[in-house]
Amino acid sequence: MNFDLANVLVFLLLGAITAGLMLGLGWLLRPSNPEPKKLTTYECGEPPSGSAWINFNIRFYLIALVFVIFDVEVAFVYPVAVAFRQFVLDGRGLVAFLELFVFVGILFAGLIYVWAKRDLEWLKRVGQPG
Repeated sequence: MNFDLANVLVFLLLGAITAGLMLGLGWLLRPSNPEPKKLTTYECGEPPSGSAWINFNIRFYLIALVFVIFDVEVAFVYPVAVAFRQFVLDGRGLVAFLELFVFVGILFAGLIYVWAKRDLEWLKRVGQPG
């Protein structure tokens, strides 16, 4: 038990050392010539115009959040799809398929919920009187 924890701690320590080494190496090797044009805000190659304090549609956040949820779904489904043949050969194919079906079903229910609440529409319709 303690050996397993030691393995995790060693890998965390090696990861932190590697990340620190790469950041430090980049800091040492990259050129540093700050000038006013380089220090301006970057807007896709265009010079910045107007104030950064503007109102934006909050629905962008909701749509981006829904995208991230379904993007993570693909990240969880892909390893099962890759290992599915081995699951079938080991006699666990039906169990793996049912677990995957339940997982995708829960996410599909979430999609239906978001769709029913009309959170995927960029411009919401205002109810008509009468």
